[in-house]
Amino acid sequence: MVLFGLLLLPVLLLLLLYFIVRPRPINIPIKNRHVFITGGSMGIGLAIAKQAASEGARISLLARSVDQLQKAKESICQAYEVEVSIFSADVRDYDAVERAINEAGSIDVLVVNHGVYYTMVDVNLMGSFNVIKAALPLMKDRKDKGPASIALMSSMAGQVGTYGFAAYSATKFGLRGLAEALQQEVLENNIHLSLIFPPVTETPGFEPARKTMPEITKIISSTSAGMKAEEVGKITIQGIKSGSFSIPCKLDGRALVIATAGLSPQRCFIMASLEVVFAGLFRFVALLLQWNWYGIIEKKKITEKKNSNSKFGSLK
Repeated sequence: MVLFGLLLLPVLLLLLLYFIVRPRPINIPIKNRHVFITGGSMGIGLAIAKQAASEGARISLLARSVDQLQKAKESICQAYEVEVSIFSADVRDYDAVERAINEAGSIDVLVVNHGVYYTMVDVNLMGSFNVIKAALPLMKDRKDKGPASIALMSSMAGQVGTYGFAAYSATKFGLRGLAEALQQEVLENNIHLSLIFPPVTETPGFEPARKTMPEITKIISSTSAGMKAEEVGKITIQGIKSGSFSIPCKLDGRALVIATAGLSPQRCFIMASLEVVFAGLFRFVALLLQWNWYGIIEKKKITEKKNSNSKFGSLK
């Protein structure tokens, strides 16, 4: 009897989660739909655009550099027979963003991908507000009432704070709060939110940023293998199509999604069951990870102090 009860418990849990997970599962088509991507002239944004183009989407790219936008358009058009429009605007300038989006027309899939390692709050966070604020009226009034998507490019630094990323992590954590609240507000319009959590990714903007990173940040970042922009682009489009709220890009990223699930939406009752069952275990793993990171920091600080003392000693 006890054994029967133990076997029945997981089944009852799955049935319960099947009925209570919200929002409900959804499929968001990409073919013949308008995909608008900010920061789309290079790196992850361009990779997302190419993946969407390969599935027959109409593409709009927004970035600051006209030259880079033109190159991006040419690279997409050479590979795929799709319509590509480009718009030059700074996401910090709401009026410029609104003009570009109004010119682009109704949007089915909005990918808020832009991000920098300087003026981060203005660009990464407030710039995202500007883009969404400008796009939402058109998305709500779109003629095609099929499911639409707003996808925000966060980072694994938006799942866990890391030494040297205080300002960057603040902006990426902010996107999660934005996405969670906005999902509740726009669900009635059949608009579905996604957050993408890529690790360190090989993009034109990363290498200059890496040069200015503290040595401790480089060491901690190296504990998780990086990815190519094309890999992230493919995973992003797959996640958008399935309506996933959290889109991790690697196995350790998926573990972080479970460990940091909190009150985030969850469409998949199987993933919900993994979050319920393994939350405690992954919290323990997270504590071990933090223990390792603090060990790295302490060791590095001790080494720097010894080196500093030896330099002063040589001057005596």
